[in-house]
Amino acid sequence: MPAMADHATPSLPFMKMHGLGNDFVILDARAQAIGLPPALVKGIAHRHFGVGFDQLAVIEPGRNGADAHLVFYNADGSTSAACGNATRCIARHLMTETRRDALTLTTERGTLYARDAGDGLTSVNMGPPQLRWDEIPLAREMDTLRLPIEGEPTATGMGNPHCTFFVADAEAVDLEARGAEIEHHPLYPERTNVQFASLIGPDHLRMRVWERGVGVTLASGSSSCATAVAAARRDLTGRAVTIELDGGTLRVDWRDDGVWMTGPTMHVFSGQFTPAFLKSLG
Repeated sequence: MPAMADHATPSLPFMKMHGLGNDFVILDARAQAIGLPPALVKGIAHRHFGVGFDQLAVIEPGRNGADAHLVFYNADGSTSAACGNATRCIARHLMTETRRDALTLTTERGTLYARDAGDGLTSVNMGPPQLRWDEIPLAREMDTLRLPIEGEPTATGMGNPHCTFFVADAEAVDLEARGAEIEHHPLYPERTNVQFASLIGPDHLRMRVWERGVGVTLASGSSSCATAVAAARRDLTGRAVTIELDGGTLRVDWRDDGVWMTGPTMHVFSGQFTPAFLKSLG
């Protein structure tokens, strides 16, 4: 039985990490499975009554020869197949733990490769982008380069759906209003992450992010990958770009083997959820 199914465990260890302010609670379930009902995920996510996070990630034992398998939850308790910055954070943790400079990880998205990029930076290959309407997925067949939505955004899949608007000034967008509206657009049956990006120099973008199931976030790795792919497809940039987010800078390189994302990570603290806290969510 998973350790959290009846809150029988006396406490639950966790790590708090972030990539450019995109913050995560990380649980290690390699030694013992952890059950995570939505109420528990949402309780941990609360920034006043819990710890707070944009996503929660669980490290599970590796599958098919991989070093670990990762499972992701959004702050509203829903799951996500991909989370780029959390993958980079966990890769950094596991590389430190094993004293290795390269790892193989699996997610619902597939097999991802991570490596130490030097200078404290971590790179992850998020895999090839999904460009067909049914892969993303969209509600019906259409050209994914320019959607029939005001502003003609581009749709991209990175294991999760994305909708990228290219605008003159990303700072001027009412992100909370537009993000919430587009997340639930009927063209996206699984909802969508939303990005607003401006070209601020050659191969240099300014981007702001609304994440489905979360809201406004300081950064998003999969959103950065989707935006880089969309910008290249629309001939706004080359395939290697610098992206300035509210929380800092990521480098994204769309190569033949997938979309590589490179940036810093931070392990902020480790702690334990108390039995009283866990019981309060039961």
